[in-house]
Amino acid sequence: MEALIAICLLMLLMVFGIPVAWSFAGVLMYLVWAYDVNTTTLLLQGFRSLDSVILLALPLFVLAGYLMQSGGVAERLIRFMTQLLHGRKGGMGGAMIATSGVFGAISGTATAAVASIGTIMIDPLSERGYPRGYSSALLGMSSLLGILIPPSITLILFGVVTKQSITALFAATIVPGLMLMFGLMIFNKVMARRILRETPERAAALARQQSGESGWMSTLRALPALMMPVVILGGIYGGVFTPTEAAAVALFMAILIGFFIYRDLTLARFRQSLLDAGETTGTIILILLFSFMIGRIMVAKGVPQDLTEAVTRITENTVLILLLVNAFLIFVGMIMDDLSVTVVIAPLMMPLLVAHGVDPIHYASIVACSVVIGANSPPVAPILYMACRIGKVSIHQAVAPALQLILFVAMPVMLLVTFVPELSLFLPRILGF
Repeated sequence: MEALIAICLLMLLMVFGIPVAWSFAGVLMYLVWAYDVNTTTLLLQGFRSLDSVILLALPLFVLAGYLMQSGGVAERLIRFMTQLLHGRKGGMGGAMIATSGVFGAISGTATAAVASIGTIMIDPLSERGYPRGYSSALLGMSSLLGILIPPSITLILFGVVTKQSITALFAATIVPGLMLMFGLMIFNKVMARRILRETPERAAALARQQSGESGWMSTLRALPALMMPVVILGGIYGGVFTPTEAAAVALFMAILIGFFIYRDLTLARFRQSLLDAGETTGTIILILLFSFMIGRIMVAKGVPQDLTEAVTRITENTVLILLLVNAFLIFVGMIMDDLSVTVVIAPLMMPLLVAHGVDPIHYASIVACSVVIGANSPPVAPILYMACRIGKVSIHQAVAPALQLILFVAMPVMLLVTFVPELSLFLPRILGF
């Protein structure tokens, strides 16, 4: 009962706008009071849990993402993708989706993709006849490819709190990420035929694009950015370096490309990126600290076992249990942010699914897909709200297209990933996990 109250309290605090880290602190205070826990021992356990080499990847990837955002990487990728898909109806929307996928394979975070890609793409999409509400919804959904396509900060957090191999988790979500990306591109192609009309503004925008730099020039300029995911992922899966070392390589490449190749990264921008990355990392570490302590209390009191018994009393059918978990993760994701779902709810549900034969690596893919849906579903929908602010459009204009993207693309991908485990497991098995 106390655990249920704690989860409801966390949701309530976040709905009222309390910062996520302090919402976790409030829940921790309630659990300490409800269970009369020794706080000295709990604090020691919490800080010991943060003593992890894997966690070093977190600030490095976060900083690399901010440096790529301010170092011109997104701009070159967008120009390359736009030239690649030029001449096709819906090509500009497809370019934004493809760029988000490649950017996700570099930065590992959705917020960096929304900010860097959205500020460059929304206005050109509007000039080409895309409604701003639709463009903002498409930006919000495609930016979350960074959660599925490795490296992913969400998967790093999942691996830390559940003690799973980060490399195996990265491999597990590659296929779901590609499925979501191609699903979004097909949906955009269909929608483009319905919403795009030949107008003077659209014709002028296309003419300006034709008179811009050549395809060879845009490819040449994008080559350093395109090499980043090849080096990072190739190094991880080739056994050259660990995910933590890959984060250091990503940071080094972001500095090298931003300062010396594209030369868009100035000392002022570098300083601001350091400040932003420090703030983001500090918030995540606080959330992790409080979540570790919350998890310790819940495990000590047998909450995961009680949850498993409660669901088993309702049904022992694995299919129904998976559907219940899907529904619960989506519902919680509509109210809580992706970090909260990953570090609190996901570990709580894992013993239930493991008891019914679900591989923890497969479960990570299910959680990642649910985060994609939840982050774009009101009332919280943090990524969708951010996309709307960048797109300068009311959230009400983006809700309908966002729900269509969820219903026709994200939800089918999540169900396929849930009920076809090999989509998530065959790559980790090939790699020996």
